[in-house]
Amino acid sequence: MNKYAERLYNGTIKENPTFVMMLGMCPTLAVTTSATNGLGMGLASSAVLVLSNFLISLLRKVIPDKVRIPAFIVIVASFVTMIQLLIQGYLPSLNASLGIYIPLIVVNCIILGRAEAYAYKNTPLLSAFDGLGMGLGFTAALTILGACRELIGAGTIFDKAIPFLSNFEPMTIMIMAPGAFFMLAILTALQNKFKAPSATNTGSQKSSLACNGNCASCIGSECKENHMAIEKEKEEAEAAEKERKLKAAQEKAKMKQEGSEQ
Repeated sequence: MNKYAERLYNGTIKENPTFVMMLGMCPTLAVTTSATNGLGMGLASSAVLVLSNFLISLLRKVIPDKVRIPAFIVIVASFVTMIQLLIQGYLPSLNASLGIYIPLIVVNCIILGRAEAYAYKNTPLLSAFDGLGMGLGFTAALTILGACRELIGAGTIFDKAIPFLSNFEPMTIMIMAPGAFFMLAILTALQNKFKAPSATNTGSQKSSLACNGNCASCIGSECKENHMAIEKEKEEAEAAEKERKLKAAQEKAKMKQEGSEQ
């Protein structure tokens, strides 16, 4: 697998921002009342991710380190404004459905997290693929969650009636606010049941999350290598300290023995 394909696989499967990293929960819970809304929010976020990652990486040697976060926010906000104006002009119904959550893409932790953890340290093209992978993973997660809620709550998918569910009585609560928590809990429970790696499944031997679910300090598998390196350094330091103490004890015992012989 080449490095570009690896970036796509990483974002969609290995470190899916919703189902594995458990990031971006605000739009995930708020807008997924239907598959259409989930798809729209996911694609809007994907466009911002790709464009902002590319530009941040392009300017990474120009942006001063001390003001990088404000610079990231300005870049992301510029692209979000462009995307919002396009949605307002060409998809007014989607704009009405998503409402305030389109401008809130600016502070989405997935976008700022990838800018800080990846785009600021890698080449523009690789950063764009990283943003595309994360965006596709986020889009897939929102669409799946929205489709499940819409199917159970309204008996439709993408606003299309399902023929074999003609006698199905929809559970309206699933397209209301509590339904988002119910469905996310169900999907997370299934994930943990099948031991799929995620921030909520810390006991799994397959998990690649070195932070063990501590999302506040986690940036994904990139932290695993650092974590292992730190642990190795600690072990080497402890071993060196034990060896030093042992040598000191042996020298002390030898000096004591020589003194008693004299």
